[in-house]
Amino acid sequence: MRTGARPLILALALLLGCNGSRDQLLADLQSPRPEVRALAVKKLAGQGNPDDLVLFTRAAKDFAAIVRAEAAVALGESQDARVVDLLGELLEDQDEEVQGRAAMALSKVNNEKAKAYLTLQYGRRGRATRQVIVQALKNANVPGAMAEVVAAEARSQWDRNQLALTEGALPERVGAAEELGKSGRPDAVNRLLPLVRDSQVILAAAAVRGLGDAGDKRAVSPIALLLEENFPELRESAIHALMKLQDPVATQRLQLVAVEKSAVSPLAIDAIVSFPRTPQTDAALCAIVMEGAPAEALVAGRSMRSRGGCPVDAIGERLARPATAASGLQAVEGLGPAALPLLGKVVPWLSHPDATLRLLAVEAVAEVGDASVVPALQKLYEQEVKGLEALRADWVTQALPEKFGVGFDPSTMPPPSTPGLKDDRPSRHADLLGRVKELNAARVRESGRDVVRHRVPTELYDDVAPERLVPLATLLRALGALKAPGALELLTGYTQDSSAALRVAALVGLARLGPEGVNVAKAGLVEPDRDLQKALAQALAEAGEAGQAALIEVLPKMGSEKLLVLDALTRAGAVPGSASAQLQAVVREGGPEAALAAALLGRIQAKDAVPTLVKALDEPNSVARRDVLLALGSIGDAQAADAVAKDLFHDLPEIRAAAASSLRKLGSAEHADQLEALKADYFRTVREAAGAAPASASTASEGAR
Repeated sequence: MRTGARPLILALALLLGCNGSRDQLLADLQSPRPEVRALAVKKLAGQGNPDDLVLFTRAAKDFAAIVRAEAAVALGESQDARVVDLLGELLEDQDEEVQGRAAMALSKVNNEKAKAYLTLQYGRRGRATRQVIVQALKNANVPGAMAEVVAAEARSQWDRNQLALTEGALPERVGAAEELGKSGRPDAVNRLLPLVRDSQVILAAAAVRGLGDAGDKRAVSPIALLLEENFPELRESAIHALMKLQDPVATQRLQLVAVEKSAVSPLAIDAIVSFPRTPQTDAALCAIVMEGAPAEALVAGRSMRSRGGCPVDAIGERLARPATAASGLQAVEGLGPAALPLLGKVVPWLSHPDATLRLLAVEAVAEVGDASVVPALQKLYEQEVKGLEALRADWVTQALPEKFGVGFDPSTMPPPSTPGLKDDRPSRHADLLGRVKELNAARVRESGRDVVRHRVPTELYDDVAPERLVPLATLLRALGALKAPGALELLTGYTQDSSAALRVAALVGLARLGPEGVNVAKAGLVEPDRDLQKALAQALAEAGEAGQAALIEVLPKMGSEKLLVLDALTRAGAVPGSASAQLQAVVREGGPEAALAAALLGRIQAKDAVPTLVKALDEPNSVARRDVLLALGSIGDAQAADAVAKDLFHDLPEIRAAAASSLRKLGSAEHADQLEALKADYFRTVREAAGAAPASASTASEGAR
């Protein structure tokens, strides 16, 4: 063969080989396996054949997400303007990976229509896709890419809500009123203020809620006037809005609601307590202490303990007369140690013949905390026990059986056997149940949790009604609170009482006796009674370091009851610094408990918890995401900045606001452009968290005019 013919033969062989490979790829496009089809699309895209565009268009409609994703990449590599609409459809795909690939593909086409698709879909997609869209626009050399899409999203939301408010049906108008208020724009306030007097109460209430979210104090006076209305929903919305606006101008009207003893009175007190402290708010709380319902008076009094208490002369006058003594005693109970000068006027009521007044007096002296009244309380305790002795005596002195007799346990009863037939089913049944019990016991041991054992009734019938035991339970709590001599042994004896009310009182009293009492009381946290667990957890949380350490100690041994413990620690406002490891374990488990645990980790600024908190952000559907972000900001470790910054793209405004607030605390200059972009966000909370100044400095007096 001539030497010159060899190159021609080699070229022909290479061409035939390529055609053979291409034929195989075309055949692979028909494979039933999605991964094979996706690989075929990828390899065909690498060949750069313009005629394959129709194949990629068909692959973009494939039922498998992996194939659609590769088709999006292939369409983008073609840079053909004809595929923009198809890529726009893929940007709306249900799979986030396909959405991201389509966004990057549109950046390669790089025309105005492609940029319009990217800008439009930013406000409709989730966090991951929103982040990819911004990167795609940057790749397309769009200046201020994130600021542009954030502003476009804000304009779209504003226009949509405006249209719904003016032309929508009633449910749409209600939703739009609330959403317009969340924007915090002065124009939104101007549109919502006339609606607070709308004839449709549901729309008026929505406008009030929107004005509360707007944060504009021009709305304070118009909203405060609504407290005189008779519609519960409207009044409740008004109180919540005033609480958000934080202007003490509305204190007097809220005070009138608080003392009317209605369903919204507790909300009115919470609003006054949340206001910045002024002489007007202190006077209102003291008036509620005197005139409010018992529960509301107690809340108001407790809030005044840290504010120096209330004038005692008016309370003393009420304690001097039986007709008004009840309100005076509840005022002393609420004020606690701040009412110590009134103790001499309270003690005589401990021996009053009226049982209700005696009970109020016991609660009052227990809250004041002066041990000089212990002998009087001990005498009352002895009288109460003696009065209940006959009623609580056992008719049957022999203890009731706590276990089934042989052959009567339902869990070990064999199935019925057929007479006359040899049947080994009973033995197999017993063997199976035995193995199940062993497996359950092993699982419990591995988890390290205590088994909750339900209390077996010790009485056939209890002759004493629960309300008859309330005085005794109150005395037990009082003896524990005042650390009476012998209280530890006395209260310990009641921890196994058949009455739940007495057990709760004994355990709460033990929690106030210091480390020894706490050590006994913490065993009650594994009781099956949830009300008991809640009361005990709160008492331990308020008992100082010993009680809080006990709660942290039992936390790993608890199941769903963790929420009660964490809530008690959160309400108490304190948690030991050594609790980091146990709280991190709760965060890793997830669930609603993780939110409270994350908040507590942020409160103690546990730097060793940063890796755990950052890992928790990997869970896209975590209910604790906002609390985790805020905790990372409180801890202040700059290593978490990149993980936190990802949530600046989140589709939920409360998550964006938390991320922005935390990132500013972390002081990361690398993400300054993203924070600057969020200053144009639709939602006021996000803008202010990113560092934007409030939109308006209007005052309540301007709103009144």
